[in-house]
Amino acid sequence: MNSEVLQRSIIKDISLAKEGHLKIDWVEAHMPVLNRIRAQFEEERPFAGLKVTICLHLEAKTAYLAKVVQAGGAEVTIAGSNPLSTQDDVCAALVEDGITVFARYNPDAEEFKAMQIKSLEAKPDLIIDDGGDLITLLHSERPDLGTSVRGGAEETTTGIIRLKALEKEGKLKFPMVAVNDAYCKYLFDNRYGTGQSVFDGILRTTNLVIAGKTVVVVGYGWCGKGVAMRAKGLGANVVVTEVDAIKAVEAHMDGFHVMSMVEAAKLGDFFVTVTGNKEVINGEHFDVMKDGAVVCNAGHFEVEISKPALAERSDSVRTVRRNIEEYRFKDGRKIYLLAEGRLVNLAAADGHPAEIMDMTFALQAMGLRYVNERYNELAKSVVNVPYEIDEQVARFKLESLGITIDALTEEQAKYLDSWNE
Repeated sequence: MNSEVLQRSIIKDISLAKEGHLKIDWVEAHMPVLNRIRAQFEEERPFAGLKVTICLHLEAKTAYLAKVVQAGGAEVTIAGSNPLSTQDDVCAALVEDGITVFARYNPDAEEFKAMQIKSLEAKPDLIIDDGGDLITLLHSERPDLGTSVRGGAEETTTGIIRLKALEKEGKLKFPMVAVNDAYCKYLFDNRYGTGQSVFDGILRTTNLVIAGKTVVVVGYGWCGKGVAMRAKGLGANVVVTEVDAIKAVEAHMDGFHVMSMVEAAKLGDFFVTVTGNKEVINGEHFDVMKDGAVVCNAGHFEVEISKPALAERSDSVRTVRRNIEEYRFKDGRKIYLLAEGRLVNLAAADGHPAEIMDMTFALQAMGLRYVNERYNELAKSVVNVPYEIDEQVARFKLESLGITIDALTEEQAKYLDSWNE
């Protein structure tokens, strides 16, 4: 272990590293696409001499992505993107592997922000971000730390919304690849990953049955589609709420009940928010909820469920199980909030399955290489993942599964390109 890396890192306890290595080894064995990219990076060293700062949910799959980027020659620094999703043993293992870490489980808000700033003090050339946290710091409080940044890649819907707002105002200082908007991200990570991991979190935390219950899914984007699909598979009655008329029609035709949030609030046993917006469950909804309703969030920030509105209506708040807060209302009803309103699939579980994140993090690694090779040519804007990279990830995935598909003949390709039969 590099003692210098340990001295400059901020982690809970280096003695936890053994367990962290076991977790990383497990996901490595289930991430064949990323393994293939790692082999390429080790040979070609695309990031040789560069500094990369990563801000993602700091658990085993993220740790393995950091090691893949490191294998490409980068000096890697990493911070957590959510205080409750950081795993201390994984942090310790990364330090033993020579990666500087600024993260530990459940710091207070001031310390959490300070550690993200520390990760930027490495003066990175490239950034991998989640929710636009680092980018926001570089464009507001600490622009002095972004002078060397060539560009980066963004993981989430929320982060891309923030990036596009910066771009619209002409303030974005470097190109950022929108990994979230790639097919191999939202079709699989957002849908199948979120769908499974949300219920991993709910079931681990509550130990309650889903079958026969009413699950209200707030938002029917790709994450909402996944949550609704998994809830249905578990035997729930599924209600969807939306503000987008097209998505509402889609949810209806997918076989789900669609209604306003205030109507759904009266019916739900479980509520899952997946909108990226604020206060989509608020006071008027709490006023009509059933006694014993369970509320949780799978969007990026802990603002989707109004915690102030919960507190205003409560005589007492207590932790009844790990990651479950019971709000006892003045009228005697009890509402249960999971994981403090933070991402339930990461704060109360282990996040998306390794096989799903294999594709997402392959996009991150290849997207980072893309922006590094072209940052002088790219506009200071939100950049789409090139289709060739998206398709390559899918082909690597199929090969790892032993699946072969057909290819167009020359004649078929020519026919599809022609307007004249």
